[in-house]
Amino acid sequence: MRPFSKAVSTLTGLVGTAALLLGSATLAHATIISYSATLSGPNESPANASPGTGNATAVYDDVAHTLTVHVDFTGLTGTTTASHIHAPTAVAGVSTASVATTTPTFAGFPLGVTAGTYDNVLDLTLASSYNPSFVSGNGGTTASAEAALVAAIAAGKAYLNVHSQTFPGGEIRGFLAPTPTPTDIQTWGYIKASRR
Repeated sequence: MRPFSKAVSTLTGLVGTAALLLGSATLAHATIISYSATLSGPNESPANASPGTGNATAVYDDVAHTLTVHVDFTGLTGTTTASHIHAPTAVAGVSTASVATTTPTFAGFPLGVTAGTYDNVLDLTLASSYNPSFVSGNGGTTASAEAALVAAIAAGKAYLNVHSQTFPGGEIRGFLAPTPTPTDIQTWGYIKASRR
């Protein structure tokens, strides 16, 4: 091989390797964390005797900066007027907090009904995904609001509720808690079995 051709071949190999390394360095692996809540009247504050029930999930993606929200509810005594996530409570699993997400309600949430399903993806980089007072009270940026909301959910200090005409302060609610993964279930099953 002639010296010039060898130099070009070596340079091409180096450029290709550098491009590969740079390309892989920019790839980020998302951490996807799932949370769920069982919604009921007795879970509200103050508790009520509503026969309404529901389930909610919130799935956080730390690279896409999204929160995917799914809610199923049925049996409300009044028609829906709003739904959102409140955070943070002073103590995990109890009390009340201000609205953290979109006000007056999640965009597209079914209103004027006693049962329904809701699916939406909140872009946590957008101010429109939050209550403006939550952003200003948590650092003033969407990045700081995202960090505060995610921390509250992870600490068990955030709840999702559905408001109705009968219960304007909230007819059913549930605190968001981590959803066990298949690995968790296998581990817990193993631990439970080994304790017998």
